[in-house]
Amino acid sequence: MKITPSSNYVFVLMGVSGSGKSAVANAVAHQLKAAFLDGDFLHPRANIEKMSEGHPLNDDDRKPWLEAINDAAFAMQRTNDISLIVCSALKKSYRDILRKGNDNLSFVYLQGDFDTIESRLRARKGHFFKPQMLVTQFSTLEEPGTDERDVLVVDINQTLDEVVAATITTIEGAIKK
Repeated sequence: MKITPSSNYVFVLMGVSGSGKSAVANAVAHQLKAAFLDGDFLHPRANIEKMSEGHPLNDDDRKPWLEAINDAAFAMQRTNDISLIVCSALKKSYRDILRKGNDNLSFVYLQGDFDTIESRLRARKGHFFKPQMLVTQFSTLEEPGTDERDVLVVDINQTLDEVVAATITTIEGAIKK
């Protein structure tokens, strides 16, 4: 079976935990009438339990999760004009797994500094992520370089409404190219 290219788009909102991925994606999806998937819902139970105990995931833990997100992205771009997926995608190798076979996939990197994100995490209630894991997230983060032309950057050091507006502008600009 030959698969024809799609004119639909998938945007992965990426960044460390506390960068606002879920809140931004939710608001953007609503305003753009886009499909939305929080990649955390695709974590295997063992990953959630491991993170709940305060232990960081390793690459072996993440691989089946990233492959499930890759499959979801493939399905979403076949049926939706615009789809948003939340996934930390901290390493280039993770982003490469998500890209594989998904030609209409781009990343929106919600970029922020450690202090801003730490204060947001400390204010969170009921999330399985522990603030002390932020150090691990930042040490794992491989910021996208100029070789990753499909990564768009949005500065999160502004209000949520401003981040949402900047993300919408960024997505609309990418679609018009």
